[in-house]
Amino acid sequence: MQGNGFKVGAVVFFLALSAWYLFPSLQGLSLYDRLEDMEPEERVDYERENYARIETIKERSLNLGLDLQGGMHTTMEVGLRELLFQLAGDRRDDLFDQVLAAANMRSQEEGISLIDAFVEEFESRDPEASLSRYFRSEEITRRSSNTEVTDYLRAQVTDAIGRAMQVIRNRVDRYGVTEPSIQTQGNRRIVVELPGVDDPERVRRLLKGTARLEFRLMADPGELNSSLQRIINYYEVDIAAPADTMTEASEEEDDDVTEEADTSFDVSELLADTQDLEDVSNSLLDVLIPAGQGSVVFGEVSVQDTASFNALMADPEVQAMLPRDIELLYDANPSTTVGAEYYPVLAVNVNSELTGDVITDARSDFDQTTNQPLVDMEMNSEGARIWSRLTGANVGKNIAIVLDNVVYSYPTVIGQISGGRSQITGLESQEESDDIVTVLKSGALPAPVEIVEERTVGPSLGVVARQSGLTSLLVGLTIVALFMIFYYRAAGMVADLALIINIIFILGILAGFNATLTLPGIAGIVLTIGMAVDANVLIFERVREEQATGKTLKASVDGGYGKALSAIVDANITTFFVGIILYSFGIGPIQGFAVTLMAGILASLFSAIVFTRIIFDYVVIGRRGSVSFG
Repeated sequence: MQGNGFKVGAVVFFLALSAWYLFPSLQGLSLYDRLEDMEPEERVDYERENYARIETIKERSLNLGLDLQGGMHTTMEVGLRELLFQLAGDRRDDLFDQVLAAANMRSQEEGISLIDAFVEEFESRDPEASLSRYFRSEEITRRSSNTEVTDYLRAQVTDAIGRAMQVIRNRVDRYGVTEPSIQTQGNRRIVVELPGVDDPERVRRLLKGTARLEFRLMADPGELNSSLQRIINYYEVDIAAPADTMTEASEEEDDDVTEEADTSFDVSELLADTQDLEDVSNSLLDVLIPAGQGSVVFGEVSVQDTASFNALMADPEVQAMLPRDIELLYDANPSTTVGAEYYPVLAVNVNSELTGDVITDARSDFDQTTNQPLVDMEMNSEGARIWSRLTGANVGKNIAIVLDNVVYSYPTVIGQISGGRSQITGLESQEESDDIVTVLKSGALPAPVEIVEERTVGPSLGVVARQSGLTSLLVGLTIVALFMIFYYRAAGMVADLALIINIIFILGILAGFNATLTLPGIAGIVLTIGMAVDANVLIFERVREEQATGKTLKASVDGGYGKALSAIVDANITTFFVGIILYSFGIGPIQGFAVTLMAGILASLFSAIVFTRIIFDYVVIGRRGSVSFG
């Protein structure tokens, strides 16, 4: 035992270190059981009083993957088509749009890069044309070749993916998810795993928002009222009239309306008159409650009728009836009318007077009068100057604050605002206020992203997965332990003790490196148990062979460990390299399996070669005893 002092010290040190890292996890289990036994009111009070301690325990505890505690798995695709639109800007033409549409279809059908498909389609239609006519930058000039432009576009796509990942990571970190996994998949997809998420809809809004904040003017109420009258008349159909006369009547009516339209039109009177006529049908009024006179609100649409309303308003003739440079956007928050939810439809100018690029700071706050949540924003000097001019020139008018084509508020300007201060009001909750701040502070996505795949694991399924994983681990450990005792007697008991130490080391390594334990990770631990036993089997069989030659027990143990060492190290090193490859090229569950596999290999090598040897040396040499190897 005199030569084993360093080995004993190493075992004690690693056991103590593992216990140190696992202690918060044990505290977390105890805390979880205590909270489960509390009444809801008592639990809320306890969490409020011990908030700092609970957060510290959660932060230092062994992290569980979304398959063990529930959560959300999302695959998002960066809109490269929209990115090319942005890069081309005002230089786009009909040829560009046609080529990009064809390239996008080829990319989806053939699974090739959109950039390659775009360049091939462009050159096939006009081999002599130059792509530099559409793209300009410091690197691209009129004389740049198509190859140079292609390299530039590929670099922009790579940069867009990287920036999108960083923005998403910033948003997720601000959301407060423990150990999220954010990785690229292919050349345009990003995979996000968020353990412990219990509000998927909120996460969807947070991930998809491009963070394009705009301050826009709104339509003149008189012009909007006249447009609303024309559009309602356009969809009015006299169901009692013959089919061939309905079109003529509609055209005559449209002509009359065009000639006689004025701002004195009252939508409520028309709506009342229309409802009194049983032989008149109006598909627009079936889905829209028109707004009254003198409002920037076009009307209200119920949640279930938004798709139908969008289809009606997409008619090119209807679009032409709207005031010049005006588009219809939905309010962010629906209003409740007779138990149903209706979204206000607002008439907003398509041109931005000011964008979110000028925002230097944003924070959640509460209105001192109404105590409603809001977002306070501060602008840089240029933004403050434009904001002051904008508010000064539009006193008494509405300015819409638009985030990702959704209107969050449209306050009426009371007077000129200097200093670059603005607010987003009309928010439903503090969570919505916090999410807007998160999106603004995290930065804008370089291109829109769409969720193409989503899986949600509920907390109850996570509990079932944990129980199943723990059961498989215990069953496997029990079977292996009984076999080792049955086949190797006392030496088998030493191997079983090494297995327990091995599992403690694995969990300690995971907790120490702040890794995440997943269901495939538990499978990795079970596999490691078998590998650890394999090392002991090799050693014990070599010891048996040495004993068969008539050597003493001490010499047999020395010879057994010496001859088995090379085979054990070779097998474990090759498996460890496989774990490195799985971790490097895999995602999600594969990485979880690889982490526990590598941790298990290191722990099993230490326990099989060092720990068991200490026990045998202590029994054989220190106590002059004997150990049966079966």
